[in-house]
Amino acid sequence: MIRYIFKRMLMAVPVLLVISFLTFVLMSLSPMDPAEVVLKAQGVPVITDELKEGTREELGLNRPFLLQYGDWLLDCLRLDFGTSFVTGQAVWSLLGPALINTVKLTLISSGAVIVLSVFLGVICSLQQDKAADRFIRGISFFLTAMPSYLVATLLIWYFSVKLDWLPTNGMDSYSGYILPVLVITISYAGIYFRIIRSSMLQQLSADYVLYARACGLKEWQVTGRIIRNSLQVAISVFCMAVPIILGSTVVVESVFAWPGVGSLSVRSIISRDFPVVQAYVLIVAAAFVIFNAISDILNAAVNPKVRNDH
Repeated sequence: MIRYIFKRMLMAVPVLLVISFLTFVLMSLSPMDPAEVVLKAQGVPVITDELKEGTREELGLNRPFLLQYGDWLLDCLRLDFGTSFVTGQAVWSLLGPALINTVKLTLISSGAVIVLSVFLGVICSLQQDKAADRFIRGISFFLTAMPSYLVATLLIWYFSVKLDWLPTNGMDSYSGYILPVLVITISYAGIYFRIIRSSMLQQLSADYVLYARACGLKEWQVTGRIIRNSLQVAISVFCMAVPIILGSTVVVESVFAWPGVGSLSVRSIISRDFPVVQAYVLIVAAAFVIFNAISDILNAAVNPKVRNDH
């Protein structure tokens, strides 16, 4: 197992390198001159070619491309993502606190999505094609089809404006987490519970279920084994739910004025703050690669056939 873990983590290294290179290339292809962005942020009234050339030299933009990329990559490994073009602050000083806030929201929301998905998936599979199954699936299809900003707006109107129960923005108290987590849970639980339901239905028709019942096992014992085997199939899905939610909090953070990396990235894109955008893209992409590796490792731990095949 240790050999498999080492091999799987080693496979992630070239993928991360490719992602970092593409991130650096895409930012360099922007039509906006970084030197001009910096000068505008500094409030320079008249931007001349001499000023832009001096700023490029100061930022090291006149050096060969591969040297720029190599230095940037080495700095990123030390969590030094450069300096913001707009504020002049270190990118990590802006990104670090925002990332912590987003990770908090992501972990709580992921936990809620997983718990609700498992619960609804089990209920629907055990009540297949009955009223409860059809009702839950119908409601989930409707809610999943709604844009998250519309769900957020309706929840704010009802719980914050009409009932005055919950705050509309910020994270000053625990109650501030409720509406953002609820929006994310509504958006994703409707997708993931159907995977659990489908996996449960496959397990219900498996031979071991028939044999277990024939041997006189109680129904709750049989159901427990079905759920356990179904969750093995869902490990990959739930592992990837974390980076997916992490990368899709932009709308929720914007609606609820959540001080996370999503809202920070939107402001940075609008202001052409390339170092912040680069760091955001790299972190989210790295999260996908890392959690994909974790998913494979967990699957190998649960199912020895996976690691034996590799």
